[in-house]
Amino acid sequence: MLQEKIEQLVLNVTKPARYTGGEFGSVIKDKSKVDVRFAFCFPDVYDVGMSHLGMKILYSLKNARENFWCERVFAPWPDFEKVMRENDIPLYGLESFEPIKDFDFIGFTLQYELSYTNVLNMLDLSGVPVLAKDRHELSPIVIAGGPCVCNPEPLADFIDIFVLGEGEELNLELMDLYLEMKKLKASKEEFLTAASKIEGVYVPSFYDVLYNDDGTIKSVTPSHGAPAVIKKRIIKDMDKVFYPKDFVVPFTETVHDRAVVEVLRGCIRGCRFCQAGFIYRPFREKSSETIFEEAKALCESTGYEEVSLSSLSTSDHSDISTMLNTLIDYTENEKVNLSLPSLRIDNFSEELLEKIKKVRKSGLTFAPEAGTQRMRNVINKNVDEEEIMSACKIAFEGGYTTVKLYFMLGLPTETDEDIVGIAETAERIVNLFYSMPNRPRGKHIQISISVATFVPKPFTPFEFEPQDTVSEIERKQHLLLSSIKSRKNISVSWHKVNVSILEAALAKGDRRIGDVIYKAWKKGCIFDSWDEFYNFSKWQESFSDSSLTMEFYANRKLRYDEVFPWDHLDYLVSKEFFIKENKKAKMSETTPNCRLECSACGVSKKTGGACFGG
Repeated sequence: MLQEKIEQLVLNVTKPARYTGGEFGSVIKDKSKVDVRFAFCFPDVYDVGMSHLGMKILYSLKNARENFWCERVFAPWPDFEKVMRENDIPLYGLESFEPIKDFDFIGFTLQYELSYTNVLNMLDLSGVPVLAKDRHELSPIVIAGGPCVCNPEPLADFIDIFVLGEGEELNLELMDLYLEMKKLKASKEEFLTAASKIEGVYVPSFYDVLYNDDGTIKSVTPSHGAPAVIKKRIIKDMDKVFYPKDFVVPFTETVHDRAVVEVLRGCIRGCRFCQAGFIYRPFREKSSETIFEEAKALCESTGYEEVSLSSLSTSDHSDISTMLNTLIDYTENEKVNLSLPSLRIDNFSEELLEKIKKVRKSGLTFAPEAGTQRMRNVINKNVDEEEIMSACKIAFEGGYTTVKLYFMLGLPTETDEDIVGIAETAERIVNLFYSMPNRPRGKHIQISISVATFVPKPFTPFEFEPQDTVSEIERKQHLLLSSIKSRKNISVSWHKVNVSILEAALAKGDRRIGDVIYKAWKKGCIFDSWDEFYNFSKWQESFSDSSLTMEFYANRKLRYDEVFPWDHLDYLVSKEFFIKENKKAKMSETTPNCRLECSACGVSKKTGGACFGG
């Protein structure tokens, strides 16, 4: 029996609990009573995947149907992968310990581009052909969803179906269709043809891509009756959407081991570098009552002593005061910690701080993103120097002495003055602290600056922009470091530049990148988001072997009239809007947030007014 074999072998690998299942809350079903089996694959290690809210939602949603069975699958750490390959152990579901190659669906969530080689590796470990064209039978159908599906083209050779947008309704529709077609003994092509008629379903094999001589895309042409443009799915009513009343509680430590309640979806802000702020539109929030009931149910069912509020911007909730008061009353009585991520500088107040102090005693995190007002206007941050200082002053008066600041390097139109401005902003915050007569006594201020390299992403106003070259980013990093005077009070950390250029190339890549990913995987590239495994030279070799360059995708400015790899996918925000915002960025002009004024991004027109108007 496979389970017994695994249990004997895992004792000699790192964190055996990653591979043994049996956790509290996991769903075990009678296989004979199940019609459709789904392997939900997170293409990273268990510790990361078990923190992912989307998996928790869809796992419970599918298992709520008696005749559906969804099981969890994670990428094995290299030490256990070696054991699996040496002992002929195929990739298996954590609930049944059965090979996922025998399931009906193998589904991947694509949360970040650097997980792509893990997708290929997991398919290979499953014993199913890595290339979609080599999988001829109806099962398993390989599908993928998540934020990276806004440009799925680099993985088009490997995936049968991409799910665009929110999956709560779409996944069940797809599984119902599959069951119907399975009973009819339909072929894989017949199923895919029928599936392509469901809103939000993209079958990449039904689209032919032609290229110009300069490497840009000439045309994308559908076949098999597939739509010319695929529109993403959205959930309209957040109070009625399915949400689990319990979670699988891991035996081993995970990145975020706590109850999580989703507060809202979408964003009202429109920061021009931020993909999430656009692809998750329209802005929809849950009522304070729903949030409280879901938090209470999860804490009671799991026994967790911490609950976190999940959103792009928790403080943008229209009824945040009522929501927090209700939650704090409950969490204080039950001795449960409440975590409040995603707070904004411009609506940070003394009232909010008082609530935060009741639930969080650590440092505070703010994200100015840029060091000068001109640059903040370029990126549409809609935050000024006074608001940054005011937020820090409130924090210091409240007893905080540790502040983390997020910035980016390599933003469009950036100058050396903007880089120096990051250091100067941090210095002014230090000076502010020491100038305050009512500052926390006997303590020193500690400012941590975290600097990310700007990565141009699809479906943003900066999708047209080139990324700075590796040498230019490295120069800017050294300029920033040399500009900091208060070394005792200010520390700086940044991302590896050669990781960011690959991320940009994969994010903006076309179908030809699939060959690069395949070659990189064959050369041994896995866990590319982990520093200890990332091998930049192998990726360079793979691009060269495919007669492509990272620079073509990452460092090239795109024309407004160019056909992008993702132009046949509709995430509701129009390309015309992104062009308009790109031009405004060049003039350092800002756009108000959606609650103040509708910016005509296209979402309300396509959804019938589901988001804010002016």
